[in-house]
Amino acid sequence: MENFNYFIFARSFHVIGVVLWIGGMAFVTTVLIPALKKRTDSTNKLELFEQIEGEFAAQAKLATVITGISGFYMLDVMNAWERYQQLEYWWVHLMTLIWFLFTLVLFVLEPLFLHRWFHQQAEKNSIKAFALVHQIHKVLLALSLLTVFGAVAGAHGYHWLN
Repeated sequence: MENFNYFIFARSFHVIGVVLWIGGMAFVTTVLIPALKKRTDSTNKLELFEQIEGEFAAQAKLATVITGISGFYMLDVMNAWERYQQLEYWWVHLMTLIWFLFTLVLFVLEPLFLHRWFHQQAEKNSIKAFALVHQIHKVLLALSLLTVFGAVAGAHGYHWLN
C-alpha cells in the first residue's frame, strides 16, 4: 500500500512538473516571443527576452528534474520498461525524447554555447534570430502538446496502434 501512495505522489508531481514546464514554454512561444518580435528596439528586446527567459529557465530546470525523476520512478514501480519496445506506447517514447531534448538544452547546450550564440545572432540580426527561436519553440511546443495528448489518452487505456 505504501508503494501505491508513493506512486500516486509521483504521478501528481509528474503532472505538476509537466504543467509548469510545458505551460511556461507555451507562454514563451505564444505570448512572449510574438510580443518581443513586434518591438522595434532590438537591444531592449534582447535584454528583456534574456531577463524573462532567464527567470523561466530556473523553473524549467526544476520542472524537468521533477518530471524526469517521477517519470522514471513510475516506469520502475510499474515495471513498464517494455513499453519502450511496444509501438502502441509511442507517447512514452516521445515523452522521453522531449524530456531528453529539453534536459540537454537546459543543462548542457544552453550554458555551454546556445546562450552566447543566440545573443550574437540577435545582435547581428534581431528579426532573423527571433524568427528562428520562435520557429524552434513552435515545433517543440507542438511535439510537447502531441505528447501530452497521447500520454493522457494512453494512460487512460486508449491505444491507437493495437
